[in-house]
Amino acid sequence: MPQSGILVTGGAGYIGSHVALMLSEAGEQVVVLDNLSTGFRDAVPDGTFVQGDVADRGLVSGLIRTYDIDTVMHFAAHTVVPESVADPLKYYGNNTCATRTLLECCRDTAVKHFVFSSSAQVYGICADGLIGEEAPTAPANPYGASKLMSEWMLRDLSAGSDLRHVTLRYFNVAGSDPKGRIGQSTRDATLLIKAACEVGLGKRPELTVFGTDYPTPDGTGVRDYIHVTDLAAAHVRALDHLRNGGPSGTYNAGYGHGFSVRQVVAAVERALGKKLPVREAPRRAGDPPSLIAMSGAIRRTLGWKPELDDLDIIVRTTLNWERRLKS
Repeated sequence: MPQSGILVTGGAGYIGSHVALMLSEAGEQVVVLDNLSTGFRDAVPDGTFVQGDVADRGLVSGLIRTYDIDTVMHFAAHTVVPESVADPLKYYGNNTCATRTLLECCRDTAVKHFVFSSSAQVYGICADGLIGEEAPTAPANPYGASKLMSEWMLRDLSAGSDLRHVTLRYFNVAGSDPKGRIGQSTRDATLLIKAACEVGLGKRPELTVFGTDYPTPDGTGVRDYIHVTDLAAAHVRALDHLRNGGPSGTYNAGYGHGFSVRQVVAAVERALGKKLPVREAPRRAGDPPSLIAMSGAIRRTLGWKPELDDLDIIVRTTLNWERRLKS
């Protein structure tokens, strides 16, 4: 019997491409669907690539039937928080409404498994900064709200059908493929570690630190940085869980500890052997002082064991990719 396929939406983007690569290396039949609005065609070296939009009902349904898709991994989304505040309808349209269309296609074609790329932004601002999956959800921006509404739709569809799902709520994703094959290529990216590495290589004039008066040890925001390869492995573990008959569930994807902005800057300076030009600026609206995952559930239930939980490794793989882009 031919092997069932896995549809990876947004698979030419940063996280989706790392997951698609890992699945291909494991021998899976991978079909990547990406409209290339922010993704890159050369980020998909293996598998089948189709340029198109998740909101195209006919295209998506046709792909599911043609490639006998039984699993969808959904990454396609806009992800820039400040942009979501400035243009919320763009985010509700692309992230929430398009996800509804995708779920409808999955229902109508009897897709069995769905792995959803969500975000810690669904929690909003937490008082103590340490967040478990049972914490209240109160998004502080339209991006987080668009992801939470998609979570609700997926939850409700699973409750009323045979579809089972895993939702992964990402914390701060960073790093690049340790072998240097793919990485974060987005221009003007807002990810701190990428931006700091770009400054160090002369691709940006300076690094802006937003907020130095937070109630944290050094006054700057603290975040849980997870290497993108470890995150990709969490998706593979989620797929194994579903294939083995595991129930639907929602899990934080983070390491369970954090680093401040100043600590990240110091790590990049260590790797480069020089100081970075840094400009301090006021806090940005909606930025919590600290955001760290309680990640026991994903380790216990999915058997996830991160292998790259090291800030210096995250920085080094990012720098290697940025040097490749520069050359």
